Amino acid sequence: MGIRTAASLDREAAQDDLENGLLDFITQVTNEVSWYMRERGLTRADLAERMGVSPGRVSQILSGGENLTARTLIALSMALDARFDIELAPLKAGDSYTSRDTAQAEAAPHGNHSRVSRAVHRASRRVH
Repeated sequence: MGIRTAASLDREAAQDDLENGLLDFITQVTNEVSWYMRERGLTRADLAERMGVSPGRVSQILSGGENLTARTLIALSMALDARFDIELAPLKAGDSYTSRDTAQAEAAPHGNHSRVSRAVHRASRRVH
């Protein structure tokens, strides 16, 4: 076993952070899809039929054990007649990006705003 340098330890920590972030993201997506299906009374077999894949493939996707591609995410959303809303938020409270005009940085393209806040939406899902 070789000597580990601070740089190699930093790379290992960054890789661990990446893997943990990926797992969190996949879990969030699969939970969201499962909730969406449950709210609409759809089974995995229903989703498989809509996607044109086997029920086993849907189980693989929703088990969270694989890296979801953009193609798979789009196929899911099309089969569910839905779309994913993506929100990029700072990890730390109060963290902000200041090199652009504040109004420009905070403005979202037209059509990206929903009438119900994400917090209200998430809270309403927990009730069901």
